[in-house]
Amino acid sequence: MKKKHNEEAEGAAISRRQLVRYAGVGATLVAASPLVAVGPAAAHDNDHDDKVKPGDSRNRIWRAGDHHVHSEYSGEFDTSANPPTFHKGADAVYPIVTNAIMAKHFGLTWAMCTDHGGPTHSKVNLEQAYPDLLRSRVLVPEVLQFWGMEFDAPALDHHTLMIPHHSGEAQQLFELESRFAKNDPFPADPGRNTEAKMIEFLSAAKSMPHKPLVIAHHTSRSATGLGVYGQDTPREFRNGHNVAPEIYVGFEGAPGHQAGPLAGGARGGYGNHPTYGGFDQMTARVGGLWDSLLGEGRRWWITATSDSHVHWTRGGSDFWPGEYSKTYVHARQDYADIMDGLRNGRIWVTTGDLITSLDLTASSQGREAAMGETITLSRRNRGDVEIEIRFRPPQGANANGDRPQVRRVDLIVGQITGPNADLDADTNPTTKVEARFGPRDWRKQGQEYVIRHTLRNVETDMYARVRGTSTDEAEPLADGQESPWGDLWFYSNPVFVQFR
Repeated sequence: MKKKHNEEAEGAAISRRQLVRYAGVGATLVAASPLVAVGPAAAHDNDHDDKVKPGDSRNRIWRAGDHHVHSEYSGEFDTSANPPTFHKGADAVYPIVTNAIMAKHFGLTWAMCTDHGGPTHSKVNLEQAYPDLLRSRVLVPEVLQFWGMEFDAPALDHHTLMIPHHSGEAQQLFELESRFAKNDPFPADPGRNTEAKMIEFLSAAKSMPHKPLVIAHHTSRSATGLGVYGQDTPREFRNGHNVAPEIYVGFEGAPGHQAGPLAGGARGGYGNHPTYGGFDQMTARVGGLWDSLLGEGRRWWITATSDSHVHWTRGGSDFWPGEYSKTYVHARQDYADIMDGLRNGRIWVTTGDLITSLDLTASSQGREAAMGETITLSRRNRGDVEIEIRFRPPQGANANGDRPQVRRVDLIVGQITGPNADLDADTNPTTKVEARFGPRDWRKQGQEYVIRHTLRNVETDMYARVRGTSTDEAEPLADGQESPWGDLWFYSNPVFVQFR
């Protein structure tokens, strides 16, 4: 049985009442900080070149973050005026700095406000939101705070548009939003809401010297059944990835709004067809759409986010950034390297702090590759591939005051068979759970647990990925009103094996 939520859980580092009081401190800090610089010097405090040197992996560790957080700049527009008048705080209510403070409290080292667009919103971002981001960077320097937005993707649901940290970041976002966001024109322009416009946007982003990242949000929230998709379809993901594979890199495996059941709603806000263990059907179904894309050899990654608008204790359906969901990236504490990790799949995700570290490696013929990487082997020496999984449980209680335990780890493998002629394909029949491991199957080494497994006589290109859970569910079940704290999962991104 999935356990019920305990509102008075002991052991949390800070009570929910304290958190709610703490949440208002950001606005006070900004208002009371007249000496905070907001000009060019502040914009580039700790600025970095957004290029990463090839092979430079020094000082990389797993760093938790969240690329989908809303601030008071997810507001509303009065369109009775021309130009429309923007009002803060209609949809999300917290200042940017409040989100940064809470992200820091819950262990994040990088984050990003992704506010909604709207008619002429590109000017709001440039003239109002960006100066507040600069203040927040000064006030909370421990959290790398990316600039970007929740992009109104033409013909699709929302997407993260993450801009590299550089001297022209504000102007770069303004250019992309004003030219391509479907809701930015006033009056509205139906020609902005087409797949052709999305392809044009990705082509333009690809041509820029500072290349952004694009990640799809809550991709099955509009789906009406298992494999019955809504706004986002397999065809659109393939077409976009074909145009800009280094820009359009994945989707949310676990969407935000995970506190929905604590407020009487659905996890993720998925009112038509549910999530599974908190994960979108496109990710959670073994052999489903994610595996179909990986089976083509696509480097397509998953993340987990809060989509924080309003905390569930204040009438929303959300957790704070990092309170429940975390996206870990293997990187230095550096804007460019965080983006490089997201771009290249050095990513794993977890909910409820089920684990705090995860490593997946494949080795053979004296070669080794980790998450997001490829091990290339000789066809003349085909043989066994050794898989090693290392994970670390939390040392203390999570934000709910619980000490969750991993009950099972699954190794999932699938073949890579090349591009699929059917752009609507959403299955990979070769994908399977290769092995399931319980506590008797892993060995403790220091603070980590280690699992080793041999894939025998590997003869075809393939990938391997890992998931784990605190539950006894063989496959994640459709979510209902159970507490999200009793239904925890982690997922790795894949490691690839190819023959030459």
